Amino acid sequence: MKAIEIHNLKKTFGEKNVVENLTLDVEKGEVFGLLGPNGAGKTTTIRTILTLLKPTEGQVTVWGHDVVTQPRDVRQVLGYVPQEKAVDRFLTGREHLILVADLYHLTRPEAKKRIEDVLALVDLSQKADELVNHYSGGMKKKLDIACGMIPNPKILVLDEPTLGLDVESRIRIWDYIRRLQKSGLTILMTTNYLDEADQLCDRIAILDRGRLAAMGSPESLKKGLGGDRVTVRFGPGRNRLEELSDALKKELAFVNGIKLSPADHEMEIRVASNEEAISPLIQKIHQHGHLILAIQYSRPTLEDVFITYTGHKIKEDSALL
Repeated sequence: MKAIEIHNLKKTFGEKNVVENLTLDVEKGEVFGLLGPNGAGKTTTIRTILTLLKPTEGQVTVWGHDVVTQPRDVRQVLGYVPQEKAVDRFLTGREHLILVADLYHLTRPEAKKRIEDVLALVDLSQKADELVNHYSGGMKKKLDIACGMIPNPKILVLDEPTLGLDVESRIRIWDYIRRLQKSGLTILMTTNYLDEADQLCDRIAILDRGRLAAMGSPESLKKGLGGDRVTVRFGPGRNRLEELSDALKKELAFVNGIKLSPADHEMEIRVASNEEAISPLIQKIHQHGHLILAIQYSRPTLEDVFITYTGHKIKEDSALL
């Protein structure tokens, strides 16, 4: 049994397909990321998992429970940290947690122990009795995570967990997410930060316009692009880049593919080896009589993966779906 299983999920609003034929699964104990810009269908998928929306078609199960026929059972295994700050600045951190414990009908002894546990987990024990109005943005997000952990869930859903935070606060939140995973928790998170997905997620699903564009571990998706990238810029003029491209593919076994940009006098070469490929590559280019103005070597990134599978860069859209 998987932590979450989604089969052919379709969700429409009126005549608009927001999620279409989505199939994926989340393993127990992993950090799984839904990656894509706002409008890609991430939040709609999350709301369906949380039983806040019903599928138009398809099936979603959480810890073996169907989100349509067994919503109560689904909610009992889920914790949720929304994108928006769900905190009241006139309450203390502890008062927030007491309120959440009451909503989950925990007994007073259960609530007291659980509150102390989650405060320690997110390093807020010393600040628990201060007004949230005095908390930094990072502390408020940690309190959000603590609220999501009160019911002791099997799966924690994080919707854009570091949105709007400064770099230092983001890194601290990453550390807490790693700590939660080490405790045995399954984490499903949405993000449109590529570095965040690369750092935290065991596997990711790239969503684009409601469809699954790619799925796998960040490393396997990057390797699937065909190797490291060498970008060569030539001087203006008739460079005969097509002829050079054919020659390099034929003469250098480590060349996996070449993309030309004649207007920019550039050639992007995918190589299956490491930085040692640059020297023989330069030699071959010179042997064919071409002058190199600049050369750049880089390893594949998740941005490369995203562009390859969607045809565009990840970006913020105006509509949140």
